Amino acid sequence: MSEIRVLDEQTLRGTVSLDGALIDVIERAFAGLAQGGVVMPPVLSMHLPDANGEVDVKTAYVPGLPGFAVKISPGFFDNPSRGLPSTSGLMVVLSAETGRVQAVLLDNGYLTDLRTAAAGGVAARWLSRKDARRAAIFGAGMQAKLQLRALRLVRPLDAATIWARDPAKAEALAAEMSQTGLPTRAEADPQAALADADIIVTTTPASQPILQADWLRPGQHVTAMGSDQAGKNELDPRCLDRADLYVADRISQTEAMGELRAALAAGIVAPPLDFPELGDIITKRHPGRVGDDQITIADLTGTGVQDTAIASHVLALVK
Repeated sequence: MSEIRVLDEQTLRGTVSLDGALIDVIERAFAGLAQGGVVMPPVLSMHLPDANGEVDVKTAYVPGLPGFAVKISPGFFDNPSRGLPSTSGLMVVLSAETGRVQAVLLDNGYLTDLRTAAAGGVAARWLSRKDARRAAIFGAGMQAKLQLRALRLVRPLDAATIWARDPAKAEALAAEMSQTGLPTRAEADPQAALADADIIVTTTPASQPILQADWLRPGQHVTAMGSDQAGKNELDPRCLDRADLYVADRISQTEAMGELRAALAAGIVAPPLDFPELGDIITKRHPGRVGDDQITIADLTGTGVQDTAIASHVLALVK
């Protein structure tokens, strides 16, 4: 009987980090999704309103990889008031040939945080202007910090602004990021926060829009990360009408739980849906941004291919 590897959070943190190599891994996963052969079932999602929580189960088989991950990802958003992180979870990796369990990755949400941030980096690399230097981040949690780190790996940022519902958290994150060499300030007014930004990333569990369409200006790119449940919505649905280009990580997911869902419900867009996915941009099946004055939006709900990709990456590193 083959040995099942069990890797704890400490081991995983010492093995993989948010770097250019990981962004490339996640980029290849999106490309594979566009090229076909990937088997990725719909997300199994359970909302627990009484606990302000949710649990998502994601998986995908990716041709060419020796295994596939099945990830359980809880998000309980009142946990910080209890001194606990909002996210946790684990991944189980099974053989793509035999179906037998190869590894259990007790990451406590660490790998999900990394692959989510890496996806933001991929989106910015392919959709934002190459000369983008200023970022605005909505949110002040772990993902907000990681998204800013990912942006610095793909664009020459020289300034950032943080807006959050809790001004103290925004101030704390701004101070932390400034200490890394990126001048960062907190801004209490969300419209002012994005006024000079080239790239805007929303990282909140908001159920009502926190970014209005009228605030956007030509040349900006928006990556919406937070809407991954049917009850979530960070962008004013009119943003999709204002944008020159809307890109989904997976259309079938964004129409069910992303910003596209809210735009459909508001009648801003209507079927048939003819939007590209991020993998279509990467594989050049769609031209992507074609001008510096375009407004672009990436709607990222989190895909199973990202989980299988990062799990495979980790297991290759620990051999």
